[in-house]
Amino acid sequence: MMSRFGARTIGTVDTRTFGREQMVRPETTHPYPSRPPRDIILRLVDHIDAMVAYWDINQTCVFANNAYRAWFGKSREEVVGRTLEQLLGPLYSKNLPYIRAAYGGHRQVFEREIPTPGGGVRSSLATYTPDEVDGQVLGIFVHVADVTPLKLLERELKAAKEKAEDLATHDFLTGLPNRVLLMDRIGQALASAERASRMVGLLSLDIDDFKDINDSHGHGEGDRLLIEVARRTCAVVRESDTVTRLGGDEFLILAPGIESLAELEAIANRILWGVREPMAIGTGTTVPAVSLGIAVYPHDGANAQTLIANSDRALYAAKKLGKNRYAFAAHGLPTASP
Repeated sequence: MMSRFGARTIGTVDTRTFGREQMVRPETTHPYPSRPPRDIILRLVDHIDAMVAYWDINQTCVFANNAYRAWFGKSREEVVGRTLEQLLGPLYSKNLPYIRAAYGGHRQVFEREIPTPGGGVRSSLATYTPDEVDGQVLGIFVHVADVTPLKLLERELKAAKEKAEDLATHDFLTGLPNRVLLMDRIGQALASAERASRMVGLLSLDIDDFKDINDSHGHGEGDRLLIEVARRTCAVVRESDTVTRLGGDEFLILAPGIESLAELEAIANRILWGVREPMAIGTGTTVPAVSLGIAVYPHDGANAQTLIANSDRALYAAKKLGKNRYAFAAHGLPTASP
C-alpha cells in the first residue's frame, strides 16, 4: 500500500485506526541464525556455578557440565564415561552411603569438603536425585554447589557471637569472668551448698597501694600489674574456684563446696604468698601485695548481695590492720597475715 507520503510500506495492517489511516506493523525478521536447543542447554548448564551431572545405573557419567574442571581439574569430555569411583577417588567411600541410598530411590542432600586441584578445599552441598521411571531407578542427577563463602561467613558469625558473649561475661583487660558471670555462678554455688549442707566462701581482694603504682608509673604499668596479679591468683586457687575482676584493682574469688574454715584459710594464704613475687614495673622492681576479706555462706549471708557486702567490710578491716593479710567478716574468726 502507499502511504500519504508516497512511500510503499510492506507489513501487516493493524486493526486500530487513527483518523482515516490505519497503522502498519512491519514484519519482524531475525538477522542472526538461532542456536539449536541442545547448544542452548549446554551453554546454560555450563554457566551454572555448580557441578551438574547425570550418572546411569552403572554409576557411569553420561552428562556433566564444565564446572567439574574447577573442582576436579577435568573437562566435560574427561568426566563423561568415568564412574563415580574413578572421579571421586578417596571421597567415594565417604559418599557411598549417599550413593547407595540415591540409587535406592531416596533423594540425598549432604555436605562434604572436597580437595581442589590447587591444593585448597571447597565446602560443598551435594544433592543426589534419583531418576525414577515406573518405580525403577535409571540413574541419578547430581548437583554439587560451592558453599565455601557461606561456610566462611558462618564461621565468622560464630566467632563474632562467641566474642560478643565473651565480652559480655568477661573482663576485657584480664580475661577473667566479670560480675555478670560471677553472679550466675554464685547462685549455682549457693543452691548446691544448700542441698549438700556445705559452705561457700567469697573473698574480696584488693591490691595494696595500687594507686601509688598507677600514679608513679602510669596506667600502662598499672594494667600490667592487674594482669599479673590476676594470673598469679588464678594459679593458686582451686580449679572449682572463680576469680573475678569487678573493676579497678578490685577482685572477688568465689570458693564453692567448702567443708571447713581451714579450707578458706588455706586458699587465702596461697593467694597472699602467691602474688608476692617480684616483678618489673617501670625502671624498677616491685613486690605486689594484696588484702583479702572473707565472707562465708551461710554464716555471713544467704544471698550474693549480702555476702559480697560482708566480704567488702572484712576487706576494709584487713587493710586497717596493716594490709597484706586476710580477715573474716564474722566476729571472733581469725585475722592473719602471711
